[in-house]
Amino acid sequence: MEIREARKGNENLMKFLISVIDVPSNSGTPEEMIEIDKFNDQLRENGQWIFAWGLQAPETATVIDNRNGANLSTGKPLFEGHEHFSGMWLIEVENQEIARKLAFSASKACNRKVELRPFH
Repeated sequence: MEIREARKGNENLMKFLISVIDVPSNSGTPEEMIEIDKFNDQLRENGQWIFAWGLQAPETATVIDNRNGANLSTGKPLFEGHEHFSGMWLIEVENQEIARKLAFSASKACNRKVELRPFH
């Protein structure tokens, strides 16, 4: 599905984060990576690409809390659950409806659930 809109000036563009929701045993297959690359190319061609990246496994995360000089590190992720974020796209589009359509395309491309969240 091609999603294109006439771009005006950058002043009207909105930024969104599309986070990929994964489970520990579900790493990307070569076929999924091909579809993700196609989706990334579409975002670039349409001027909607800002950034995309995969994340390492949740067990590599640590929560840091240095409020009031506490100097604390948990050595573990914030949430311990069955699902976790495994990657993300940062996109820039004209409106929320385009972002929603792109999130549906992203979910299909990576074969996973995604979360769409706007920036302020």
